[in-house]
Order: sequence, then structure tokens, then C-alpha cells
Amino acid sequence: MLQPNNGVTDEVYKGHGGTFRNTMAEIDTPDPSVIYKDGYYYMTFTHNGTDIMVMKSLTLDFRQAERKVVWYPPAETAYSANLWAPELQYIRGSWYIYFAADDGQNENHRMYVLQADSGDPLGGYTFQGQVTDSSNRWAIDGLAMEVDGELYFVWSGWEGEVNIAQNTYIAPMSDPLTISGPRVLLSEPQLPWERAGGPPYINEGQSVLHHNGRVFIIYSGAGSWTPYYSLGLLALKPGGNPLEAADWIKSQEPLLAMDEAAGVYGPGHNSFTVSPDGSEQWIVYHATTGADDGWNNRKARAQPVSWDVDGLPVFGKPLPLSEAIPVPAGMGVLPAEAALRSGGKLEFPSLPSTVDSEVPLLVHYVNPGGEPAGAAVSVNGGPPAALQLPPSGEGQTGYAYLSLPFTAGKNTVAIELPEGVVAEVKAIEIPRYEGEAQAMEGDAAAEDNPYASGGAGAVLGGSGASLKFSHLQVPHSGTYTVLAAVMNASPDAELELSVNGGARIGYSPLPQERNQPSLWQLELKLQRGANEIILFDRQGSFSIDYMDIWQKSE
Repeated sequence: MLQPNNGVTDEVYKGHGGTFRNTMAEIDTPDPSVIYKDGYYYMTFTHNGTDIMVMKSLTLDFRQAERKVVWYPPAETAYSANLWAPELQYIRGSWYIYFAADDGQNENHRMYVLQADSGDPLGGYTFQGQVTDSSNRWAIDGLAMEVDGELYFVWSGWEGEVNIAQNTYIAPMSDPLTISGPRVLLSEPQLPWERAGGPPYINEGQSVLHHNGRVFIIYSGAGSWTPYYSLGLLALKPGGNPLEAADWIKSQEPLLAMDEAAGVYGPGHNSFTVSPDGSEQWIVYHATTGADDGWNNRKARAQPVSWDVDGLPVFGKPLPLSEAIPVPAGMGVLPAEAALRSGGKLEFPSLPSTVDSEVPLLVHYVNPGGEPAGAAVSVNGGPPAALQLPPSGEGQTGYAYLSLPFTAGKNTVAIELPEGVVAEVKAIEIPRYEGEAQAMEGDAAAEDNPYASGGAGAVLGGSGASLKFSHLQVPHSGTYTVLAAVMNASPDAELELSVNGGARIGYSPLPQERNQPSLWQLELKLQRGANEIILFDRQGSFSIDYMDIWQKSE
């Protein structure tokens, strides 16, 4: 077991950082709806059109997410078939899922809503009926929008009974279940890029974005079955009335479109989420890797949103799957508010591991008292390990490391403080960086491996290949233990490692059984804030499963 570390800093630390790579899941996840709340990301999506699934993850990587079908439609109803584009929303203290469905005939698609029975979005739901205006026309892709305390429903619909074009409509709501006024037409697919692949011509997949008091509707245009599927923008004028079509300004060109050079086709049907610390907004959208994929191979991807000088959103080009993206600020930090609390005991559930593995635990705490506090830390109800939490100072955060034995599947970490101590646990995180999530150069590629920590690894296949672990964050400057798990090395394999551009350190992996790691452990000086560690392939081949970073007690 690692020795506990006790470090205190008054600097702002937002988590261990690192990078991730799209896609967000290994399965098709068209029409992704992602929301962050209380330490977890939740995603729902069009799940074969037969039911509604919700996934729960500590990060934007949903490969190890907890997954549950939360609702099956009853047979032989108006909403038994073709369940499309569910939208998971938390509105005024309750979870809702809006979805489109029909009876097997597309012309009968209408919008419906589920309401959660509890505060758990993976719990049970009650069907609350149809969400409709008085016209009761064809409707899909609906969601609620709140502006200045008033609720509105935004959706894609037909003007009449014939599938000629899908328009963007809005209507007022008296509550999250009820439309309370006539629909208003906001946008028709009249721009050249919106009409690609038609007829029918498309405005659909509406989503809502708020920033600095401004309100935006992002929608998808062009045929969803084509590589031309793209994202457009409706911007509400400052102080404008959401029910006045003239108060919405439509951009003439798409904000996100296919990029053949990046191998991204049909980027569309998006949602928005935030970084765990609330400082960043992220767009989540689906796209394919082939121009002829049609409705196949649509997988969720994420990238950060930026803003231009006029306060309008900028998405940039869709990022290639090879790009390592810095994680959202604070991602992977699980706050104490997300734990199950019983007296002085906190339980943090749903911590995933593909395999049995020793993992580093970083505990954030405050201890304003003058004496160390002893915490008992256990995994899955096993024997507790002792963790010392030295005084952190009034209003200061301390950090303590410990190693824990995770088992394959979902793990629960319990931390218990004795009665009467003044120390308080604020959050936990697992500072492990998976090899497959890093930037790769030369003959290097991600490869699935069920025996690896995250179900995959990075394979380096010859001299000139490298693996770059970037945006590695530590709470304070000092000497840290860095452990690299090397797997399936050829007999002649030789590695080198460099920290923040410094001198290279060499290593020859010890022979191991197939898919068993050779653990390379080093003591390295890291700076508070971002660090970069690069692994180089000098010769031979090998796989990097993961890299752990922790700090021993001094």
C-alpha cells in the first residue's frame, strides 16, 4: 500500500486534469443529451428507438459508465415505437425526459414526457403524457427552455400533415409538463446549407445555450442521413421576447460542419454541458467517420465552446478522433455532496475499473484544528486503511494520497472520521491517466484490451513513436511518485521518459506474462499546475496501460 501523503496548499486546484479522446462511448450514441450534476455526467440518446437508456459517468468518457434502461414503452400505444432523441433535463427540482415516439408510423410522431420518481436520474420514471400545443402536429426533438423565470417548449415540427419540411417552433409552458399557448414559427430550412439532402428540408435537434445573459438556440440542418448535417444558430436579441420570431437572429452559415480532413461527417444533434467547476461550456454532438455512413456509426463527441467579440458561440472545426483534448476543468473530482452520508461516514459509489487494480486516491479535506485527524478508508466494505489528515489551516484545503484495491466493476469508497473531529472531507479523485486517452505520434495507436485498466491501452510499435501525457495537474510543487504500467513489451523494448522537456530517463521493461503489467516507478519533480510527461519508444514495441501520480509522505 502507498504511504499517505499530506500536503496543504492555498492555491486553486481543480483536479488532476489530463486529456481525453473522442468518441465518448464505444456504442452508437446518436442524438446525445448530456447534463452534469452533483459530480456526475449523465447521458441519454436514441437507443435503438425501442426504450430510454441513461448512462452515468464521473467523466465525459462513458465507456465505463453505469448504464440503465429507465423506461420501456407499453405495447400498442401511440408512443410504443420509434423513440427518438430523448432529452434529459433537471427543471425546478425534478428530472424530466422529453422524447418523441409514434405507433410505428412516422407521420404520427409526437412529443411525450417522463418525470423522475426521485432525485436519481437512473431511478424510476412516471409517464406524464403528451406535450403538445393545440395544433397537435407532427413533433420531434422537443425540450424545455427557461428564460427570465418563464418556461418555453422548443421543438421541430411540420407546418401541416405532409413531410415537406421540419421547422423550429416555440410555445409557452405553464409548467414542465404543459404547453400553455399557441406555437410560434421561429425558423424554416430556407438557407442552401439547410436544404442539402432534401426534400424533406430540415431544422431539427434543437438545443439551448445560455451565456452572459444571452440565449441561443442551436439546431441541426440538412439531412441527418447525409454527411452535410450541420449546426445552425438562432440568437435572441438582448432583452428580446422568445415568442417573437423577429427577436431571433438567424446566422447564415453553419457553426459546425463536416471536415473531410479531420474525418468527421454529419456533426449535429447536439446538447450542451458544463465543466464540473462551472467555468467552461462544452458542446456534445454526434458524428460519423464515413461520408456514406448515413444513420449508422453516429457516436457522441465533445469539445469546448468559445466566444467571439460579439458574444456569439464559436465551436470551431469538429476535432479528429486522434486529438487529445484537455479535460473539462474539475473533471474527475467527486464532491462530498455526491456521497451517501451516514454520521461521520461518506460513501462514494459507482467508481469504475475494468480490471482488479491498485489505484491512487486523492482526498481533498479541511482540518482547521491544531491536531491531525485520522480517517478510515475502505473499498467495497473491505478492511479499512488509515489516512492521516494533518492540519490544513483555517479556510485552507489539504490533500492526502492513499492507494486502494479496486475490483473489476463498480467500486464504493467509504471514508469515516471519528466523532467529534473538526476535519471534513470535501472531495475525492482518482489521479490515473489512461494511455489510450493521450496524444500519440509516430507508430502509436489506441487498442482495445479487456485486461487493461480502462479497457484499452496505447500501443507503441517502433522507434520514433511517442505518447504524450499533457495537462497533468498536481496540487503543489514537489517530488511525486509516477508509475507507468507497461504491457506486452517485446524482448528488445526500451523506453525513455521526459518531464516538462527535461532530460530523458531510460527503462527496459521486465519480462511479464501476456497482458500483465511491468510497473515502472519513478520519483519526479512536478510543478504546481500543468505538467507534461512524454514516453518515447527507443526500440521494440510495448503498450502503455496507464500512468498514476501520487505523493508519499515526507
